[in-house]
Amino acid sequence: MYKSPQEFSVLGLPVHLMTNYPNWLLECLQQGRGTHVVTLNAEMTMQAERNRSLAEVIQNADLVIPDGAGVVLYLHYLFRQEVKRCPGIELAEKLLQELGELKTATNIFFYGGVSGVAATAAEFWQQQIPNLGIAGTHSGYHSPEEEEILQQTLAQLQPQVIFVGLGVPRQELWIAKNRHLCDQAIWIGVGGSFDIWAGVKTRAPRWLANNNLEWLYRLYQEPWRWRRMLALPQFALKAFVYRFSGRDINSAEC
Repeated sequence: MYKSPQEFSVLGLPVHLMTNYPNWLLECLQQGRGTHVVTLNAEMTMQAERNRSLAEVIQNADLVIPDGAGVVLYLHYLFRQEVKRCPGIELAEKLLQELGELKTATNIFFYGGVSGVAATAAEFWQQQIPNLGIAGTHSGYHSPEEEEILQQTLAQLQPQVIFVGLGVPRQELWIAKNRHLCDQAIWIGVGGSFDIWAGVKTRAPRWLANNNLEWLYRLYQEPWRWRRMLALPQFALKAFVYRFSGRDINSAEC
């Protein structure tokens, strides 16, 4: 039975907590309930501070999961919630595995990444789960004319699950703009997941992830991200201010 997740506020942005996100999304799928999933971390939270459009998209998303360690620690220390981090890539993988076990076929679309990456990622999952229904794939870099063709393709195919790997905030804004094309679908922004599934990049070793240091491995792989990583201490400072002002405590829906 459909049940709304418990909602908390992280620096004014919603985060939804539940024990089993994939099962909840499967219920949405079965009921034809269109769903936009946002995977929130500290970096995205600080981007939303400067980007009103992104903040509005997150506020209006149907499901916002605690993707980053900063968000998890914030919920733990401010709300005393025993929150388990749910990386977007792991949510997507678990959902794909669940979809592969369904008796009825589910059409899935992969959109994003450089040329060929989405297709390779789809092939990887097709090999892992042969009966998985792949509706199509499309690169994330294209002309305005190709964008129109993509929109027409989505409207015609009506995939039920759409993974969008365009990076933050582009993927969130794109989903919000285009989700009307498939209004009963599940739309999930998956960042660089296609690169990992396609074998272009690798995830951090488990021991780093378990110690909330996955961001350090990403910085090692992509040194150019150092400027973006400055969002982490900014988030910590902001969290400190919110903690002692009581702003998020008063705005939480518990």
